[in-house]
Amino acid sequence: MNIKSDKLIEEKLNEIRLFFEVNADPDIVAKYSRYFKEGYTGYGIDQKVFENQRDTWFREWDSFTIDDYLSLGDQLILSGKFEDISIAIAFISLKKEQYSMNVFNHMEKWLGSFTNWANTDVMCMLVLSYFVNEKIVKPDNFIEWTTSQSKWTRRAVPVTFFEEVKAGEDPAQYFTIIESIMLDEEEDVQKAIGTFLRESWKKCPQITEEFLLKWKDSCGRKIIQYATEKMDKEYRKKFRRSK
Repeated sequence: MNIKSDKLIEEKLNEIRLFFEVNADPDIVAKYSRYFKEGYTGYGIDQKVFENQRDTWFREWDSFTIDDYLSLGDQLILSGKFEDISIAIAFISLKKEQYSMNVFNHMEKWLGSFTNWANTDVMCMLVLSYFVNEKIVKPDNFIEWTTSQSKWTRRAVPVTFFEEVKAGEDPAQYFTIIESIMLDEEEDVQKAIGTFLRESWKKCPQITEEFLLKWKDSCGRKIIQYATEKMDKEYRKKFRRSK
């Protein structure tokens, strides 16, 4: 595919950044900051304002290919700002018919520049889950991600699988891959694993409980906390550490 000129990509990048700067609201930054323990880096754009402008850009830039949006997104994500990353993800989600293994690998590179759990989870919901649904990639393609230096890349594995289980897929097929990160020390990864296992437990309680019993004495506490939070209070006690 022909990629738009660097000059045009730069023009669109400047247009996006100018819109965000003009519509920035420090009160929204303050409001969102409490949800991000590592700090919220963003302009503070009202959600409705963001969505309306997003849709306008979608219409105006209809001729853009996924390669154009990848090139634009490469520049946007460098700021680490919430809205820059959000719009980059939104653009890619618009071009699902052009997804390929190369695009999947590109998403892995993007995740390495992400700065928060919210952008990561939206990427999983809007983009990565589609790769699995349409069998563009296999679950095993996520194995390499489990050893990434980026905790957001590692978090994307259980969050994507959570989306799949929620949509009706058999959770058992993901357990071997999830095992690779069961000893992850990052809370943001542990919470995602626990959420995946909680959803798995709703669908397949027996195999999920067997998995939890296997790992309860060695895995991070947040995994067990999140995985068992929908269980009866007394029943939950069987998954406490034994030492």
